[in-house]
Amino acid sequence: MLKQHFLSLQSSGINAEYGGACGGYTTGPKEVVELLRQRSRPYLFSNTMPPAVVGAALKVFELLTASSELPELVARNTSHFRTRMTEAGFTLSGTEHPIVPVMLYDAALASSIADELLKKGIYVIGFSFPVVPKGLARIRVQMSGAHTLEQIDRCVDAFIEVGREKGVI
Repeated sequence: MLKQHFLSLQSSGINAEYGGACGGYTTGPKEVVELLRQRSRPYLFSNTMPPAVVGAALKVFELLTASSELPELVARNTSHFRTRMTEAGFTLSGTEHPIVPVMLYDAALASSIADELLKKGIYVIGFSFPVVPKGLARIRVQMSGAHTLEQIDRCVDAFIEVGREKGVI
């Protein structure tokens, strides 16, 4: 008879989640983590995180545990942006995440709209194949607790203007 074993592993990155740094971690049983260190291809080509990155990540964790103000601002800003964009007729991927994909499905269109938005002072990035699957091109908008509602409204208004010019909405 086969005996089932369950293994608890957790892996995450210290990337966009905590300030756009680098590196990551895996937690789990010591023997499994050691095996991954010896056999995992990504680990073989990795480096330790620079001290400044570790310090910045620690500061982010400190701020997040000291107060709920920043996460609440991010949630408020995300909700405001998503609501206005959806009401305007844009298709957004996901529901509550502060990295908001504005789905355009066409690589040239996503790039063109991102370029037009930059001319209006809105810095967003168009993503297309091979970063995302073919036919799922998008513009990625990243909300922050540092944005004001006025800045978010200016961003949405620019999206609406360019979206109408390009026939997206």
